[in-house]
Amino acid sequence: MFLDNIVEINKVAVRKEVFETKFVCDLNKCKGACCTLESQYGAPLLKDEIKIIENLLPDILPYISEKHKEEIETNGFWEEKEGNLLIRSLNNKDCVFARFENGIAKCGIEKAYFDNKINFQKPISCHLFPIRISNFGGDILRFEKFKECHPAIENGSNLNVTVANFCKDSLTRLYGKDWFDKLSEIPRS
Repeated sequence: MFLDNIVEINKVAVRKEVFETKFVCDLNKCKGACCTLESQYGAPLLKDEIKIIENLLPDILPYISEKHKEEIETNGFWEEKEGNLLIRSLNNKDCVFARFENGIAKCGIEKAYFDNKINFQKPISCHLFPIRISNFGGDILRFEKFKECHPAIENGSNLNVTVANFCKDSLTRLYGKDWFDKLSEIPRS
C-alpha cells in the first residue's frame, strides 16, 4: 500500500528513499564514520541484545583497545537516555566497540563474529545502518542522511546499488527472506 512516499510490507512501513537512494559504503573515504559520529546518543540497542552482548563480552573484549575496555569495565557498554537503550560511546564520539584498522573504524563485535569467536554479528541498528527504524505503532524504516556518508551515495550511484540492496543481509536478518523479496519487487520511480 502506498501513502505518499511510504510503502507497507507486512505491517512494516518503508520510506521510498530506502529503495530509491543509491548507497554503498566507501570505508576508504568515510573511515568508518558511522562508528565515530559525534553525538550524545550512541547506536540504539534492543533489550535482548544487551543480554547477548553481556554473555559474549569476554570474547569481544580482545578486539577493542585498552581505552575502550576501561570504559566498558568502568561504566558498562550501554546506557539508557530518555527511555532509549544505547551503546555507550567515548567522549560522545567513538562507539565503545569501535576498533581501528589502518585509520578506519570498524566494529569489534563484528570482527569477533567474522573470526568465528561469537555467533552474534552486531546490534541490528548497526547492521542496518544507514537505515534507521522509528516506531509509531509499528516499524517505519527510513534512510538516515549524514554528510559523512556522501562518498557512499556516490559509490552507490556508480555501482547502481540502493540502500535496500546494500542492507539486504540486515533486512533479511530482521524481517526474513520473504519480506525482503517483497521489498525487491516494488517498482522504482
